[in-house]
Amino acid sequence: MQQLRNRVKTVVLLSLMTIVIMFFGQALGGYGGLKIAFVLAMVINLGSWWFSADIVLARSGARVVGPADAPQLYQLVEHLAERADLPTPRVAIVDDPAPNAFATGRNPANGVVAVTTGLLALMNREELAGVLAHELTHIKNRDILIGSVAAVMSGVIMLLANMAKFGLLFSGGGRDDGRAGLNPLAALLMAVLAPVAALLIQAAISRSREYLADDGGADIAGTPFGLASALEKLSGRSETMRRATPDTAHMYITNPLRARAMNNLFATHPPIEERIARLRGEIL
Repeated sequence: MQQLRNRVKTVVLLSLMTIVIMFFGQALGGYGGLKIAFVLAMVINLGSWWFSADIVLARSGARVVGPADAPQLYQLVEHLAERADLPTPRVAIVDDPAPNAFATGRNPANGVVAVTTGLLALMNREELAGVLAHELTHIKNRDILIGSVAAVMSGVIMLLANMAKFGLLFSGGGRDDGRAGLNPLAALLMAVLAPVAALLIQAAISRSREYLADDGGADIAGTPFGLASALEKLSGRSETMRRATPDTAHMYITNPLRARAMNNLFATHPPIEERIARLRGEIL
């Protein structure tokens, strides 16, 4: 039931973001600018999605390893991928003492699972299996694609907001062609509030996908307790990953930036205590 609710929530949130775009575009008057903004955002974000694995690996400083480099890690990923009915993804290690992990790749055939040296040092085998299974679920659920769609929509809204602000700046606050225009104050409010709404929706989509990955990871690993124990260990850590950035933070199993401000609104991850309680059956 929880999985169904989170899947429905993702669909509803994506639909809501679409409504924001269409309302914003219509309010600005005409769909010419909307089409331009959509195409630009599509090119930028889908280009990032297509090359997502190589881009993220390079930005995070991850090193792809093979069976000879990290035999126990590679064999565990291979075993879990078989249980998940997935092709074995590439395996990478990030030389960083902050314990964390992420998955990337535009589809299961191009998937990558990466872990930090800090995570390998901290987790036992059952906990590591839970973390890896969580990341494999992201690949299986094509969450990189869903995140990219949300990013496209958010990018369109950001571009439209900028267009609205520049339009107000250079038009003197209204139209001079005799047509009824959007109230300048309303346009300004939309230009400020619409991007905030987009960020809120995008963060909510990310949180719903984390819940699904927790559930799927528990299924793949065969038990929820390894992942719950891993998250409990991660909850007590305060390290910030050296090469993590705000635009990649949503990819990690826990926030690599350890941001506390506006936690419930803009957080890309659900509260870790709630994730642990759900995995242990304390929240239905």
